Amino acid sequence: MSLTGELDSLESPHQSTDLRERTLTPEEKEKLRNDRVFVSDFKQQKLETDAQKNWDLFYKRNTTNFFKDRHWTTREFDELKNCRESEGQKLVLLEAGCGVGNCIFPLLEEDLNIFIYACDFSPRAVEFVKQNALYCTERCLAFQCDLTKDDLQATIQVETVDVATLIFVLSAIHPEKMQKALEQIFKVLRPGGIVLFRDYGLYDHAMLRFKSGNKLGENFYVRQDGTRSFFFSREHLAGLFQQAGFETLVNEYVLRETVNKKEGLCVPRVFLQSKFCKPVPS
Repeated sequence: MSLTGELDSLESPHQSTDLRERTLTPEEKEKLRNDRVFVSDFKQQKLETDAQKNWDLFYKRNTTNFFKDRHWTTREFDELKNCRESEGQKLVLLEAGCGVGNCIFPLLEEDLNIFIYACDFSPRAVEFVKQNALYCTERCLAFQCDLTKDDLQATIQVETVDVATLIFVLSAIHPEKMQKALEQIFKVLRPGGIVLFRDYGLYDHAMLRFKSGNKLGENFYVRQDGTRSFFFSREHLAGLFQQAGFETLVNEYVLRETVNKKEGLCVPRVFLQSKFCKPVPS
């Protein structure tokens, strides 16, 4: 199982939103019910130890060519345009898990009055960001950071970020460490600041494609290249953010039908698209 085809479906025009989980077919229910073989504890520990190395190897293989630039973000998240208190206000954005910059560079091109902190787990990905012709230190600061253990405040002052984005990032973090990552983002976000979230939803086609022996835990799987993916339910995601201190603004499934031309199949894609707010003290 690879990442191929998992993210490019975001530009598909056919979608709907729902508060309910996707209804499984009888065959899908049977497949999940029979998938009881878990990766050994020893291998799971090695995957956690090698997590950074595996993502670095991913970017070494694919360089900047794997993911499409995410021009859809301002369409799906109007906060990227409308959260300023005044027209001349400079927006401060944190792109947590920036990869090679597929989200930040379209934003920098579109909005001249923005400053972006861009961090990633992979040192190689950060270097690709810095090598991009659009990278300018007056408008963007890219740095390596493991959100589960490094101190984000070593680079970003407390409560100075207006908007943070988590776009297909949290799913790659071990479930036991997700809380720590959210708590770090909470600290640098200003009161009233917003987290814009998009990631894999429960029963997405990518989840159902995993073969037996790739399961790490409940809704948590490993790909052939050693990278991992978690598939979120609305309830689980809301609980994580609430424990970190956030309030839920929007939290819904995005359901899509995507045509896989290679296999001649129409496959169901499920994403979670959500907005969470850091409360303003009363």
